[in-house]
Amino acid sequence: MSGREFDLVLYGATGFVGALTAEYLARAAPAGTRIALAGRSPEKLDALLRTLGDGASAWRTVVADAGDPADLAAMAERTRALVTTVGPYARHGLPLVEACAKAGTHYADLTGEPLFVRECADRFHEVAAASGAKIVNSCGFDSVPSDLNAYLLHRRLADDGAGRMTDTTLVAALKGGMSGGTVDSGITQLEAVAGDRALGRVLADPYALSPDRGREPDLGAQRDHALRRARTVDPGLSGWVTTFIMAPHNTKIVRRSAALLDWAYGRDFRYREVMYTGKSPAAPAVAAGVAVALAAFQTCGPLVARGPGLRALRRIAPAPGTGPDEQARAAGHFTMTTITRSTTGARYRAVFAAQGDPGYQATAVMLGESGLALALDGGRLPATAGVLTPATAMADALTGRLRAAGFTITTERLDA
Repeated sequence: MSGREFDLVLYGATGFVGALTAEYLARAAPAGTRIALAGRSPEKLDALLRTLGDGASAWRTVVADAGDPADLAAMAERTRALVTTVGPYARHGLPLVEACAKAGTHYADLTGEPLFVRECADRFHEVAAASGAKIVNSCGFDSVPSDLNAYLLHRRLADDGAGRMTDTTLVAALKGGMSGGTVDSGITQLEAVAGDRALGRVLADPYALSPDRGREPDLGAQRDHALRRARTVDPGLSGWVTTFIMAPHNTKIVRRSAALLDWAYGRDFRYREVMYTGKSPAAPAVAAGVAVALAAFQTCGPLVARGPGLRALRRIAPAPGTGPDEQARAAGHFTMTTITRSTTGARYRAVFAAQGDPGYQATAVMLGESGLALALDGGRLPATAGVLTPATAMADALTGRLRAAGFTITTERLDA
């Protein structure tokens, strides 16, 4: 790819998260990085470019329509790496994945849609593997913290000679908002499941994204629902934990990483995610309310996504392209703590934390640094190509980049 015009193209740059990512890259990309902003509207692209200051003075714009395969193929062939914020991905994403897979262009997105990731893998893994493209799904808050924490714990256990991972739980503590694009992606998934019950069974399978479902271990039920005292997860925690809305997608990505690494985390690797609700007197009630609401939504959601229910849901949902204001984004934060016990009985903890709204301000950093890693860090990336995960495509390079960007990413042994 040495003769390509650009190092990195940001597609969907004028959308809510796209603009945040462009602003981050204008501050953080190394001098001389050849970057282009891409989207449907040349006027909007030019207007965004004018706001980005000296850091983007040499950047270019590329006009491409998500509905035009020729546009997408031409764009993919011009760049070493491409990152996209154009969702819902199940509706708009597959032609771009195809273009990148065929062109040998590295790709990263922000999807939290497991049905989309499954289709990417089924249709384009072999194509990308043959061309050398790394197609990397879920490079934002879905699912970089989850995926890197598990990977780094695996590496730490291996370095310490402490065996392999067994029972592993991520505890999410966060403050942040939700954009219209995120809601629109969720509604799109509901529509798909409502129209095809088999897709509902895919969503319910914790190993739905495995590259070889038949080789996965039979470890019994591994449910993400939770309503319990936090000390049952980690004796060092007080308060309560409950169901985490992002767990169904994140856990599938983590298990896909484990399988792509030839089940190196361990054949007894059991994984779940929960959310911390605090230790105030109200915390148990909050935890119970969240657990009940999410369980009801998972049960009744496909029924809602039919006819009048779907129309009502779209009327009350925030519009795509909207999200938290600057003050709210700055006030957000998250800490993702993953606890594991090894086959030798040792206990370890990984922490992944940052300031800023997790789904937007911090996600812009994670997507931006993922794009830079794919574009610039070739010698530090694994040789593997295909439809990958953050951990299997760029774990060490991305971890170093995010630490340099101010993220806290640590591992430690909890017992002597």
